[in-house]
Amino acid sequence: MKNILFLFLFITQVLFAQSSFEKANDLYTNLKYQEAASAYEDILKTEKLQSADLYFNLGNCYYKLNQVAPSIYNYEKALVLRPNDAAALNNLKFAKKLTIDEIKDVPKVGFAKLVQNFTGIFTYNTWAWICVALSFCFLFCFIGYYLSQLTLAKRLYFAGMFLLIFVLLLSFSAAISEKHFFNNNRPAIVFAEITEIHSEPQKGASVIVVLHEGAKVYVKETLNSWKKIELTDGTEGWIEASAIIEVK
Repeated sequence: MKNILFLFLFITQVLFAQSSFEKANDLYTNLKYQEAASAYEDILKTEKLQSADLYFNLGNCYYKLNQVAPSIYNYEKALVLRPNDAAALNNLKFAKKLTIDEIKDVPKVGFAKLVQNFTGIFTYNTWAWICVALSFCFLFCFIGYYLSQLTLAKRLYFAGMFLLIFVLLLSFSAAISEKHFFNNNRPAIVFAEITEIHSEPQKGASVIVVLHEGAKVYVKETLNSWKKIELTDGTEGWIEASAIIEVK
């Protein structure tokens, strides 16, 4: 009885959330961007529904309202849930043109970058499913090897098992590496209209650079009310925690 009640409440909540999402979409379609943004935010707060489409639409609302930081932040949130989404990447590119700061994106090089480029082909969840599929293929080859009566077939199954083990271990390592990167990669968006990056976690420290809203940074560590961040050009410094909001 409790399971049936739980299922009923779950279905009701999903349907209600879907109805709220559609109402917010209607507001956006009717060019009521502020009302639509408020409706999307209410879904996030009250119904705790998170989806790439929801963040993408919310980003569109804030972009139409010329609110730089919230639009970039929500596009980034959408990309966390749906990496490499073409629409989100395209709109994010337009939103970044509204920012004041011109921070160079210095690409990282070396073996670690090559590994990241490879593991970044898929998310860690996708790598995990690939491992599951390869495991079933290995099991199939093992059964074929065990049951086969032909020498050639046994050799082929045996070679297939070795190949699958190699690919399976490679995929498993990629999944672990991508999961580690996801957990330690902490992007954040500057929401303060203007803020200073200091050399030390205190206001009296020398100012390294001044950032404006919409700038993207990466959080390295936290110390009290300060966060050590790194810019895309490699510059590091300390920023007040209240000036930024982390994407993940």
